[in-house]
Amino acid sequence: MSTATRKSPLTDWTLVVPVVALVALVFSWGRDLPSGVVALVALCLGGAVLAAVHHAEVVAHRVGEPFGSLVLAVAVTVIEVALIVTLMADGGPKTASLARDTVFAAVMITCNGIVGLSLLVGALRTRVAVFNAEGSGAALATVATLAVLSLVLPTFTTSKPGPEFSTAQLAFAAVASLSLYGVFIAVQTVRHRDYFLPVDTGAGRSRPAGAASPSEAATAMASASALASASAGGGAGREAPAPVDEDHAEPPSVRDALISLGLLLVALVAVVGDAKAVSPTIESGVESAGLPNAVVGVIIALLVLAPETLAAVRAARRDRVQTSLNLAYGSAIASIGLTIPAIALASIWLSGPLLLGLGPIHMVLLALTIVVSALTIVPGRATLLQAGVHLVLLAAYLFLAVSP
Repeated sequence: MSTATRKSPLTDWTLVVPVVALVALVFSWGRDLPSGVVALVALCLGGAVLAAVHHAEVVAHRVGEPFGSLVLAVAVTVIEVALIVTLMADGGPKTASLARDTVFAAVMITCNGIVGLSLLVGALRTRVAVFNAEGSGAALATVATLAVLSLVLPTFTTSKPGPEFSTAQLAFAAVASLSLYGVFIAVQTVRHRDYFLPVDTGAGRSRPAGAASPSEAATAMASASALASASAGGGAGREAPAPVDEDHAEPPSVRDALISLGLLLVALVAVVGDAKAVSPTIESGVESAGLPNAVVGVIIALLVLAPETLAAVRAARRDRVQTSLNLAYGSAIASIGLTIPAIALASIWLSGPLLLGLGPIHMVLLALTIVVSALTIVPGRATLLQAGVHLVLLAAYLFLAVSP
C-alpha cells in the first residue's frame, strides 16, 4: 500500500524550470543582450541551480552514497570544462590564464567555501560535525597532489619561459591527473566505499572510526540496555520511534530517478550555458570596475559550483557532513583531473599560450589551505572554529582576487 500511495519526488517546478532555463539559453546564445534580458537569464540561472540540486538529491537517494555525490560532481565538472574551452576558443590571448584561474577558484571555493559552510551548518546543528577521516583524508591528499602537479610546478619548470608547461610536461600532467582521478573513483566507489559513507552519530557514536571514548561507550551501553528493557516490557514501555527523515524514506522509483537524471543534465547545461550568456556582461563589468581578469574565473567558478554548494549545505543540515565533504573534495578532484586533460587536448587547436602556474600569493593560499584542511580532517570531527578558519581563508582569497 505504501508503494501505491508514495508521492513522486518530482514536483511541477522542478520539471518546468530546467526546460525554461534551456529555452532561455537557446534564445540568448551568441547574442548581445540588453540589461533586462540579462536579468531574466540570471533569474533562469538561479532557478536552474535549485532544480539541479533537487534532481541530484533524487538520483543520490536512488543510487546511494557515494555515487550520488559523484553524479553531481562529474556532471558539473564536465560542463565546466566545456565552458572553459569555449571561452578560451572565443576569447583570444586575454583568456590564456582562464583555465588556471577557474580551476584554482574551484579548488579554493570547494576546499574552503563548501567545506567551511558544511562544517558551520553541521556544528550549529550538533555542536560537533562528525565525518570519516579515512575517506576525507584520502580525498584531500588527492586534491593536494593534483593541485601541486598542475598549478604549482608550471611556475618552476624551465623548459618553457613563463608559468607554462612544455608539450611533454603538459601531456604528463594530463595523463597523471586523469590516472589519479580514475584511481580515486575506483577507491571511492568499489574498494573502500565505506570510507565515504555518512557517519552514524546515533546511540552515542560520534567517531567515524575507532573506539568510542569511555563516556560514549557508557552512554551507548545504557541506551542499549534501556532499549532491551523496553522491548522485553512490550509496547507499553517502548519509546516512540525517531522521526523518519529523507535518508530513510523509500527510494524513488527507477522511472523517477531516470527522469531526474535527464533533468539534472538539462539543468546543468542551462546553468553553464546561461552563465556563458551573462559572462560578457560580467566581463565588461569587471573591466569597467578596473578589476583583474582573474575575477572572471572566480565568478564563473562561483556560478558553476552553486548547485554543489547548495546540495552540500542541505546534506549538512541533515547531519550528513561526510556527504558534504564528498561533494566538496570530489568536485575539486574532478575539476583538476578532468580540466587539465581536456585543456591539453584543446591546446592542439587553441592558439596562444596556456598559463597554468600560480603566482606567489595564490601559492601561499594553496599551501595554507592544504595545511589547515589536513588539521581539520585528521580528527574526524570539527567545531565552529574549523568552519570559521576555512571561511576566513575563502574570504582572503576573494579579497585578494579583487585587490591583489
